Amino acid sequence: QDFHNLRALCLSQGLLFEDATFPAHISSIGPKLLPEDKLRRIQWKRPPELQRNPHLIMDGVSRFDIMQGEIGDCWMLAALGSLTLRKQFLENVLPRDQGFQEDYAGIFHFRFWQYGDWVDVVIDDRLPFLNGRYLSVHPRTSNEFWPSLLEKAYAKLHGSYQNLNGGYLSDALVDLTGGVQVQFSLKDPPPDLEEILKAADKSRCLMGCSTPGQPKRNIELRNGIVQGHAYTITGAVKIRYKNGWKHIIRIWNPWGFGEWKGPWSDESPQWDHVEPKYREALLRDKNDGEFWMSCENFQEQFSWLYICNNTP
Repeated sequence: QDFHNLRALCLSQGLLFEDATFPAHISSIGPKLLPEDKLRRIQWKRPPELQRNPHLIMDGVSRFDIMQGEIGDCWMLAALGSLTLRKQFLENVLPRDQGFQEDYAGIFHFRFWQYGDWVDVVIDDRLPFLNGRYLSVHPRTSNEFWPSLLEKAYAKLHGSYQNLNGGYLSDALVDLTGGVQVQFSLKDPPPDLEEILKAADKSRCLMGCSTPGQPKRNIELRNGIVQGHAYTITGAVKIRYKNGWKHIIRIWNPWGFGEWKGPWSDESPQWDHVEPKYREALLRDKNDGEFWMSCENFQEQFSWLYICNNTP
């Protein structure tokens, strides 16, 4: 499908695009994602039906725009969260020649790396709702739609939303960059793990991590960490702490809430021993899904670390 030709055709005819290859139908959701009675209740709505003034992007693209919906695609959203930090990759995936303000015809497109090529995926902007709530990823700002539309394009690439329900963070990192990924088991981590994390952050790699456990169950431990879940690593620093130095890692949960409650978390006393200027620069005390933790706790709580960049 050629995005520009299809949009020009819709504009000339005064029609909103309806994608016959990924229709507003149960087949695009997948037969096993939900019980049959719920599948029959799904409604499809375009952003202009939901909001008076929808935007594709507002105030730039950020991981905090993303809140996971009913679909178990944390593996893809964790990769997407990392992508928002790396503008050189982001512009490739999310073309800026589209929006709701100019030349709107209900059609959008996104690019993903598949088998050695960038593939342009065209979609219409009808999004699935169940009982008035987003089935898909929903925007934290009610009228910003890039996360929901990008997820729909990724679902189309995979054949249905159901096919995003469980997957590998490592695959999604490659699909969003065309890069090379490497993974480390945290049960038997390399001795220089702290240096690897710091170097990867400095080289602007995309990074993610996952916890052990059953992905379908998502049990939240008392310490705030979710089992069988994928997270984004958004920073790694070495800071002055008491009389020495401490390696700490910043991690984001694609749910958009739900944080670690142990040492170095938002409210923890460790921050009282950090110089005020560093504390102010690093700490965001909000329930936004993002938190800091020590490298030791990271190795205890997570099972895999994923790093991806253009070149090895």
